[in-house]
Amino acid sequence: MKIRVLTLFPKMFDCLGESIMGRAIGKGIIDFKAVDIRQYSADKKHFKCDDSPYGGGAGMVMCAQPIYNCITDVDPNHDYLRVYMSPKGETFSDKAARELSTHENLLILCGHYEGVDQRVIDLCIDREISVGDYILSGGEIAALSVIDATARFVDGVLGKSESHEDESFSDGLLEYPQYTRPPEFMGLKVPEVLLNGNHGEVAKFRRAMSEKLTRERRADLLKNKDEGDK
Repeated sequence: MKIRVLTLFPKMFDCLGESIMGRAIGKGIIDFKAVDIRQYSADKKHFKCDDSPYGGGAGMVMCAQPIYNCITDVDPNHDYLRVYMSPKGETFSDKAARELSTHENLLILCGHYEGVDQRVIDLCIDREISVGDYILSGGEIAALSVIDATARFVDGVLGKSESHEDESFSDGLLEYPQYTRPPEFMGLKVPEVLLNGNHGEVAKFRRAMSEKLTRERRADLLKNKDEGDK
């Protein structure tokens, strides 16, 4: 999978060289590059990429010209699915991550300040995505979340020990509690069912715990799951 992120702060994506994503990039499973929008500014002295908003208001807005030139240089033939990280977009989810992972090429635009000139969205963007109802200083952290969640569904990124099949939301439920050695710590014991080697009983216990936790903490997921099963 080829992923290109367009950003004013490309160094924020250096962390993708670590852990699971780092291995996937090293193996060539994920082809990743952060592209600096400033390099496309028509202002070659200060590389200015923002200006005050028409109509007044606080803050600055990212200009259309450098973003447009950056997108059309990176993706001249519109081979990429073009995503803009936006608080006005659809809410990101496990289902959305699975869908994004089916695309061979993914381009993510990170806004900053008060956002980007609407004309860039109208001309270039296929999809707007939000990671939740809260404010971030820019789209970079949101993009990192989308990249990490999406890449996990790309074949070869996860090994068997890191499989996503039993993780939270994989079946519309929160994940069951996990335990490892030692069997007792600070007076707290691992549930006996996990120690008896009966895989059928282990599966039942984990399912029951997932349902219990979901009911207690995210009842909305159970409602969505029931509606989806109809």
